Amino acid sequence: MKKTDLKYLITTTNNNPEIILELIDIFIDQIGEFNNDFQKLYDLKNFDALGKLAHKAKSSVAIMGMENLSIKLKELEILARESKNPETYPLYIRYFKEECAEAALELADYKKNFQH
Repeated sequence: MKKTDLKYLITTTNNNPEIILELIDIFIDQIGEFNNDFQKLYDLKNFDALGKLAHKAKSSVAIMGMENLSIKLKELEILARESKNPETYPLYIRYFKEECAEAALELADYKKNFQH
């Protein structure tokens, strides 16, 4: 099953290939930063900042049509901002990493197929 759905991206860019490919590149770059930052903030027990990062990541994955991950990030955002159930945060972080790794492969294929 596909992890991404680019309908929103295609609609909002009027199916402009340059913008779509640029936004995909930005997203792929962000994934690495988010992965590092999630782990770092969790290790530092900076849960408020972790919640803010989940909010920021949620927007990025939503643009790529990753609805399930967006929902999970909203849950993490709420929990972390209230410092509730911190023992569950690694599960959310791992889910983010796994989903984004698969999404990055999908998006790389999309880009390859796009470039004739």
